Amino acid sequence: MTTREVLLVKPEFIPDIWFKVKPLIDQALDHTIGELHSSDIIKMLLNEEEFLWVGLEDGDIKSALVSKIINYPRKRILRIIIWVVDKESDFDTWIRYLYKIEDFARTAECSHLEAWARKGLTRKLNWDHEYAVISKPIKPKRKRRRRPKKHG
Repeated sequence: MTTREVLLVKPEFIPDIWFKVKPLIDQALDHTIGELHSSDIIKMLLNEEEFLWVGLEDGDIKSALVSKIINYPRKRILRIIIWVVDKESDFDTWIRYLYKIEDFARTAECSHLEAWARKGLTRKLNWDHEYAVISKPIKPKRKRRRRPKKHG
């Protein structure tokens, strides 16, 4: 029988499991615009600015979720920044454990969960779609070439 659980990892244990989590985090970051690197994530986790959750299946890490508490002027929200599963798993397997993250958010006096999510996860979660974050790269301005002055 397969045993599954989702656990919040204490910061002092992150270095011990990072070699297993980093490939999952990198897999998720491959689908971003490059605003974060896994080295940024581990620094924030170790500084207790973010929280790491792992999904274990028979003791093996199959899912990783990184969250952060956001203090808006009028609300406190738990934001899911990264949620990834290994190639052999399915999000549907892990979505049913979302109640643990919600319980944590409730304990931390958050009023909402929010997620940075790609379209596929957005459909699977079936949460209220409040707004979308869109992006456009800003290219550096080209310097004008000065034409040589004509003499004569």
